[in-house]
Amino acid sequence: MQSPLPPVAVSGPADRSAGERIYRDGVLPSGAPLHGSRTTGMDTQGAEAACERCHRRSGFGTTEGRIVIPPITGKYLFRPRGPQSEKLDLRYLPDYQTGRAPYDMASLARAIRSGIGRDGRPLNVLMPRYDLDDTAMALLIDYLRQLSDGPAPGVTADTLHFATIITPDADPVKRQAMLDVMQRFVADKNEFLRAGARPLVSDRGVEYRVTRAWELHVWELTGDPDSWESQLDRHLAQTPVFAAISGIGASTWAPVQRFCERARLPCLLPNIDLPVEEADGDFYTVYFSRGVLLEAALIAHRLDHPSAAHPVRTVLQLARGGDVGVAASGALRKDLAAAGIDVRATVLDAQAPAAALRGALEKIDGADALVLWLRAADLRALPERPPPGVDVYLSGDMADLENAPLPAAWRSAALMTYPVDLPERRRARMNFPLAWMHLRHLPVVDERVQTDTYVACGILAEMVGEMLDVFVRDFLVERIEQMVGRRQVNGYYARLGLASGQRFASKGGFLVHLAGPDGRLVVPDGDWVVP
Repeated sequence: MQSPLPPVAVSGPADRSAGERIYRDGVLPSGAPLHGSRTTGMDTQGAEAACERCHRRSGFGTTEGRIVIPPITGKYLFRPRGPQSEKLDLRYLPDYQTGRAPYDMASLARAIRSGIGRDGRPLNVLMPRYDLDDTAMALLIDYLRQLSDGPAPGVTADTLHFATIITPDADPVKRQAMLDVMQRFVADKNEFLRAGARPLVSDRGVEYRVTRAWELHVWELTGDPDSWESQLDRHLAQTPVFAAISGIGASTWAPVQRFCERARLPCLLPNIDLPVEEADGDFYTVYFSRGVLLEAALIAHRLDHPSAAHPVRTVLQLARGGDVGVAASGALRKDLAAAGIDVRATVLDAQAPAAALRGALEKIDGADALVLWLRAADLRALPERPPPGVDVYLSGDMADLENAPLPAAWRSAALMTYPVDLPERRRARMNFPLAWMHLRHLPVVDERVQTDTYVACGILAEMVGEMLDVFVRDFLVERIEQMVGRRQVNGYYARLGLASGQRFASKGGFLVHLAGPDGRLVVPDGDWVVP
């Protein structure tokens, strides 16, 4: 029979790594999968059995309807009896002040193996009973003791430090527009605190501080993308921050995401057209949407849809080298390959003149559809009329949505991807960010970037308030996953929503025509689609 009290002493980094693998991956020190059984007869193993699946990466748990999945970090498991000696978030501890003793090593091991709580009663049937030997049990409990413990980087006694990341290829007008909004938002937060904001007090008499000032650090990157990660390492070492918020880039965000995942630094809602598709295990970077990759999926959905006006056999795409349209064209080619559609791409040199674009358009004989992954400058250089007999599609994000300078004859022929809500439907929501900017005398020079930045800052402020004084990076991301779908003021987006493991908050879009005397009237060609 296994001893209920693990005898193995653990303290080294290697041991903690093994405990983390049990908790997060469901992998035992031997390399075998973790196995759990339930009284309902539904056994589970491996990643499906990992503690993180229910108690989350932070260990702070969550709620599912009326089911409360409690925190299992050391401070909660081993908290002292009676009035707390440390300020804990008690929202998920309904048994607080009932006089129950804290867990010790023996009672916790029994709970994990046998499903018997510290009060001697069975735990919820959803909690698996785990088959762990003494060594694995000791590793897991040691990991729980230090999980989400200690001061969070970027959090001091009176200040929360945040960063925003700017790549060197970011548009200077958009860069400044973003910074103006962020700096004013932070100033507003701090002015509110200076006015005498008082700490929150719970109905159990617990006082939560949540009155720290915000400080924003601007991390400007330089040089080639290959050097960005090392630059970010230096920034973080010199100035620890709790999270990176908003930010802006152009051609790639991949080095930034790699850094944030490696540093376990939340990177929340950057202003970019080409997000990094979800990689296995990525957790810390959250985007508004898939950007041009979502647009490629919207076009693929239309071209390969049974209701298409006529079959599409050949698609020609045009993009500029060094821009996000190259990746988008590759995504569209991949999406249509299974349908047997011949997809070709012409990539113009980044510095090629407008004549090269017109020359490429003259070579599309035999194509059924033309997809333009082009910016506004190239759209202005289009010939007066589109090629006859060809369905035309273009990227709304790259063309600046309804501000796209399409020649008049192209407007009725072209369908634009529109990965946000329609203008008339978002008008009421836009009153909030636009009024905020007006009252602060911020000129609206790029409405989309400024609004998205305002929404990102607002989400951060709400989530930090929800966390009370539990400043843990993993918990911040988890709160956004759980709470962002409840927001009503989302600017350009009808709805933002995330679930565990999801990283793109807006998941669909429209295909639209541009009409009206000035070409800015958005006319949807069908309903909202989630491809």
